[in-house]
Amino acid sequence: MRPGNSKKNLSSNFAIQSTLHESHDSHHDRFDAVIVGAGLAGLQCSLELLSRGWRVLLVDRKESPDQFVHTTGIFVRRTLEDFDLPPDLLGPVVRHVTLYSPARRALRLESPHEEFRVGSMGPIYQRMLKAGLGMGLEWLPSTHFVRSEATDSGSIVHLETNRRPLRARTRFLIGADGVNSKVAADLGLSRNSSWIVGAERIYTGVPLEGPPRFDCFLDPRLAPGYIAWLIHDGREVHLGVGGYSSKFRPADALKAFSDSVTGLLDFSNARLEETRGGRIPVGGVLRQIACPRGLLIGDAAGAVSPLTAGGLDGAMRLSRFAAQTLEDVASGTGRSIEMVYSGEAFRARFLSRLWMRRAIALTSSPILIELGCAVARTPVLRPVVWQLFFGRGSFPDTPAPRHSWTAQRT
Repeated sequence: MRPGNSKKNLSSNFAIQSTLHESHDSHHDRFDAVIVGAGLAGLQCSLELLSRGWRVLLVDRKESPDQFVHTTGIFVRRTLEDFDLPPDLLGPVVRHVTLYSPARRALRLESPHEEFRVGSMGPIYQRMLKAGLGMGLEWLPSTHFVRSEATDSGSIVHLETNRRPLRARTRFLIGADGVNSKVAADLGLSRNSSWIVGAERIYTGVPLEGPPRFDCFLDPRLAPGYIAWLIHDGREVHLGVGGYSSKFRPADALKAFSDSVTGLLDFSNARLEETRGGRIPVGGVLRQIACPRGLLIGDAAGAVSPLTAGGLDGAMRLSRFAAQTLEDVASGTGRSIEMVYSGEAFRARFLSRLWMRRAIALTSSPILIELGCAVARTPVLRPVVWQLFFGRGSFPDTPAPRHSWTAQRT
């Protein structure tokens, strides 16, 4: 049963709504943080703040966080090592990656480490929410962020649920509401202006020959500015394309790609389980992601690798860093949020990747990409490509978690 649909949680939600509607001038509606968006970043930040004893209100326009999942769910080694994730909701380990040129010439790479695991994102979100509720999280699904207004001690956040206006007082407002963040616009922070779009199908019932693997296809005719991918971890097959929306039609490209790889796997007994799609910011961490009243995390902050478009590590790592920053500021360290939680400082870590992203965006010739892939297969550049796929990310290291939500009974 979805957390947002249980009778207990519905009763709790109605109680929260009543409190916010009727007691907006009392202490009952005052939160340490209001987080808008219950994706991976919003849920992670909620757990981090709850573990610090904060009173947190999490709101999302969806009825349940497992609805309309956009991400493929690839967790990289650095995330798996540093964060508490439920092993039973992670797929088998993937160590093999094959990079295909437009002419389908292969560059095969293998790592001695447990590099990737694909997570069942809907159930992961549900379990994170359940853990948060057990820690005292106050949860409002089917709720829209409208606007906020500044006060001497933070913000009054205006919300709407079932056409009913609500408002809550909070010390900090946190935007975890995706690429087109309304919180960012409301707080006067930077907003994403560069993104790619992706479309993906997920199948079960496809036999796996050989070890679990990621196959990445560089072909500007199918995926201009990004890649097409085929991921088979022995449990599910993820088949997808991504690129700049002005240069292709994702649905048509996905069909063409699907038709072109039928010889690589046996889809005769395949079952289509899910179709996903969405926008992925690739402009790097935004320049201004914090102000005295709040901050941005996840896609809202552009916390995605400009080159690979991987965002799960950035979402979790930046959320933990944000929680630590807010605790330090609230405890009176004398440093402002903007000084510590600086988008400009993060961008400096990604300069080379930002330049590579710009170069990729301008390259539309299959011949040039074919030549580039040929050079990448040489002994000189092969280690560089290996590092691209298996190297550790550029977001800052974070302290060990103060909680172990996966250890809670589910």
